[in-house]
Amino acid sequence: MGPKIATWNINSVRLRAGLVQRFLTETKPDILCLQETKCQDSEFPSADFRKLGYKHIAVNGQKGYHGVAILSRWPFAETQSRIFAEKPDSRHISVRFADDAGKAAGLNIHNFYVPAGGDVPDPDANEKFAHKLAFLDAMRDWGETENPASKKAILVGDLNVAPLEHDVWSHKQMIDVVSHTPIECNKLNAAIADGQWVDAVRHLKPEPEKLYTWWSYRAADWAASNRGRRLDHMWVSQDLAGSLKAADIHRDSRGWERPSDHVPVSLTLT
Repeated sequence: MGPKIATWNINSVRLRAGLVQRFLTETKPDILCLQETKCQDSEFPSADFRKLGYKHIAVNGQKGYHGVAILSRWPFAETQSRIFAEKPDSRHISVRFADDAGKAAGLNIHNFYVPAGGDVPDPDANEKFAHKLAFLDAMRDWGETENPASKKAILVGDLNVAPLEHDVWSHKQMIDVVSHTPIECNKLNAAIADGQWVDAVRHLKPEPEKLYTWWSYRAADWAASNRGRRLDHMWVSQDLAGSLKAADIHRDSRGWERPSDHVPVSLTLT
């Protein structure tokens, strides 16, 4: 069996460190990528995770907002963080594993937190939406010009776009809602195509199956209404597509005490 990799927008890692520990203990991924950690690097609760065997941790954080991190059982040969759309707002971190890094040997992982974009889907009226569109364009340009998927690579994260019709509870009612507008969906799909990535979860669970990874806090009963969106993604380079064994959306974690509004997604390779 190859490595098991998971991604999760935790919505404050210090507030929900216990939930991360529970997920690591119960699910045992080899690598966990977190988004929206909401803390500076010095405040990241590394000790909580190292005692569970995740001794290798890369973080790119800032005070109170955004932030990404990667926890691993194996050491990194290299870590890197990049700025997209000209804002140094802690939305990317990547690691490369050396050839002696066990089941992760030779693997490159990119962890992203794409801007949510606010509530108004008009870049002229909403600066946050304009920044989101610029970020998606920058991701596409990076994928096309630097070709990260030419290496053995996995791109994960909260990409804040539900790009397909069955990635939302109602395509008709969501078409003008930020995260599922045509311009966002087209830009994210272009980033996949031009970067030569494979949408790993949809490769294993194709449409028309409904897939959600996020349910709003505003719902009185999120499970009963089930008005979800697939905002959290895992893409692989084409050379890994034949190694995809299983993809799991850990929906039960949405019902844990004081949960994130996102749930973990995991990918197992052969």
